Order: sequence, then C-alpha cells, then structure tokens
Amino acid sequence: MLLTALFAVLAIFTVVIISSQTVRAAPTTVDLRTASPFAILSGTPNITDAGNASVINGNVGLSPATGAGIDLTCSQVTGTIYSVDAAGPLPCRVTNGPLLLTAKNNLTTAYNDAAGRTPLTTVPTELGGTTLVAGVYDSSSTTFGITAGAGALVLDGQNDSSSVFIFQAAFNGTGLNVGSASTVSLINGAQACNVFWRVDTAEINSTANFVGTILALNSITVANGATIEGRLLARNGNVTLINDTITASICAGNDSVDVTPGLPNTGENGLNILWAAISILLITVGSLFAYFAYRKRSV
Repeated sequence: MLLTALFAVLAIFTVVIISSQTVRAAPTTVDLRTASPFAILSGTPNITDAGNASVINGNVGLSPATGAGIDLTCSQVTGTIYSVDAAGPLPCRVTNGPLLLTAKNNLTTAYNDAAGRTPLTTVPTELGGTTLVAGVYDSSSTTFGITAGAGALVLDGQNDSSSVFIFQAAFNGTGLNVGSASTVSLINGAQACNVFWRVDTAEINSTANFVGTILALNSITVANGATIEGRLLARNGNVTLINDTITASICAGNDSVDVTPGLPNTGENGLNILWAAISILLITVGSLFAYFAYRKRSV
C-alpha cells in the first residue's frame, strides 16, 4: 500500500509539472529568413531621407518599385543597397530582383506568422510606463502608443536571452505611434532581435529610442533624430526617414535562411523535464513491481 501511494503521488506531481510547463510555454521567435539582413525593406513607391543624413546599419531594399525610388547615398548604408532594376544609388547599388522577391515573400510569411500568434494578452493602448515579460500582446483599442511623459516601455527578459515579445495591432487603427523622446528599454537579457511589432502603419517621432522589428502592412514614418535598434520592414508602402539611425539587430541562431523548421522553444525548464522523465520511469517500474507482488500473493 505504501508503494502504491508513493507512485500515485509521483504520478500526480509529474502531471502537474508537465501541465505547468505547457501553461508557461514561451513564444518562439519570428524567423525573418532572407529579410533578416535588411535594416530597411520597402514596397512602393520609395524610401526617402530628408537631407540624406540618416545612418543605416544593414541592407536596404525596395521592391517591386524601381530603384530610382531609393533616396539614399552609398555613404549612409553600411550594408548593401538592392534594387529590382538598373536604377538607384551608385556605385554601391546591386541589382537583384530575385533576392528582393524572396526577401519580400519571407517578410510576408513573417508578418502572417506574427499575426497568428496566440495566446494573446490584451494591454492598454498606452505602453509607456509599463513593464512586460515575454509573450504575445494586442491592444485594448486599435493602436499601440508609447508617450514620453508616461515613461519608458520596459521589456523584461527574465534572464532568458531567447525571450520573445510580439505585439499585434488591429488593421482598423493607426498601428503604432511612438512619441517624441520616448523610450523602449531592454532588461534582464531581453534582446532587440526578439521584439516584433506587427502593425498596419507605424510612426516613430523625433529623438525616440525604439527597439524591435516593425512588420508593417503599409508605411513606416520616422521623424528627426530617432534611434532604432531593429528593422523597418514595410510590405506595401514606403519608408520615410529624417536624420535617423537604424541598426538591424541580429540574434545568433535566431535569424536564418534555413527553411527547415526547428524544434519549438516552449520555454520549458530542462531540470523539470528531466524530473518528469525520471518520475515516469519510476511509475512504470513501480507499477510492474506492484503487479508482480500482487500476483505472488494471490498464488
């Protein structure tokens, strides 16, 4: 009887562990594939920069619009400027329509991936002055806003560098509006490469310090002097800059062109998984022991 009770307790504990890990499952990153190296990827009609004073650390691409719509100079871009035709900034511009087509298709896939993530946690429209942990968030209205006077939006990785933050905004709103001088901060291991904003349009105002990859259905506008650690990826619209700094954020092992899906990051603790496996083994052995003991007594 004592052995039976012990194994019953182990069985219940194992179920609790597995169930709790399922509840706490963390979202996996959004794989950008060939869109990953791009700091700016836009659809049509152009990519503009008033005064040509912005600094872009990463690739730049415009498709399907002609490369003539890329209003950047070679000295502004540390990566490669890609166009679909023999137009665009020289001498650095590279014509590669197929590469851009693939990158735009991968952007669409990533956009749809982010849009379909669940479970959702609904948060207020105003994100300033709040601290969020890894998860998938939507807005209580149709817009995400970060206002300087409200304080910084703090993303807490909880000492897990693979923590992923996904924000989904409804299509009937303005999407994302980041106020002047507002800030998005990362703490406890959170990384910019694991922050994603799936929106219709985005507006980042002057001198804002913003973090994350913007996956926009339409246009992205950045006002004077903003700093962005992430990407500006506009599926159909244009990207507008004024004296800004954009740096494509890369996480080792997270952004790849490999089409082979990996195992999902469920956020499970390895020690708990090991304990669950040991518990199952003990239950199995114990059940066999109890069975044969019962048979022996009944003979």
